[in-house]
Amino acid sequence: MCDDVEDDSKLRRGKECIHLLYGVDIAVNAGNAMYFFPLAVFRDYHKNKQVSDALLIRCYELYGQELLNVHLGQGLDIHWHQGKKNPNIQDYLQMCAYKTGVLARLSARLGALLSGANDEFINRIGLFAESIGVAFQIQDDILNLVGEEFASKIDMPGEDIHEGKRSLMVIHSLSVAPKEKAERLNEILNSKTSDRNVINEAIGIIKYTGSIEYSLQVAKDIIAKAWNGIEPLLPENPAKTKLKVFADYLVNRNV
Repeated sequence: MCDDVEDDSKLRRGKECIHLLYGVDIAVNAGNAMYFFPLAVFRDYHKNKQVSDALLIRCYELYGQELLNVHLGQGLDIHWHQGKKNPNIQDYLQMCAYKTGVLARLSARLGALLSGANDEFINRIGLFAESIGVAFQIQDDILNLVGEEFASKIDMPGEDIHEGKRSLMVIHSLSVAPKEKAERLNEILNSKTSDRNVINEAIGIIKYTGSIEYSLQVAKDIIAKAWNGIEPLLPENPAKTKLKVFADYLVNRNV
């Protein structure tokens, strides 16, 4: 909800954003409240003596650190789409790890921690979850520009161009495009235009440089590397198969 307010989005997955339905004040307040609901789960676990005091403290520490990372990632994204800096590819991947990957990492690490897993497994499953979160974000950015079914669920196709977002596709395109095309793409991004023809021009430059194909391959490579890192630690069972299918789906989906 707060993300939609910051981006001035109109639709979220095909439905009108909360701040447009009920106002910015309610959206921000509700979004902030969502941070604290999981703490009630920790409290109940401890109240029912399902976790020790030491384990509860580890959960709180993990939760607090990862939520801070989310805001660091969002802050970087905001800074860049305000046109104050053009990040490089590693900058972008780190931002995604914070903004998107960290939520998946938090869930996986908490689950492993509460199930009694050792520290190595907690860290490895966390890295795997973070990686598929990053790949998910890359695919989301791709679909924002060229996904026909995805377009029906957002305010406008190419919304990220209107917001001036420096996605992996944009960063790659700016680095390999001829000087005039790179300068024009940068100009369009900084203009925050809503003109459909101008947005299409920017998408055309990105397509011209092969940056969509490049970004998709990066996402697939991230998934493959992440799976290779966790696969040996997982027992052979239906849950393992489903996890692999889910990871592959994230970079092959249309919505």
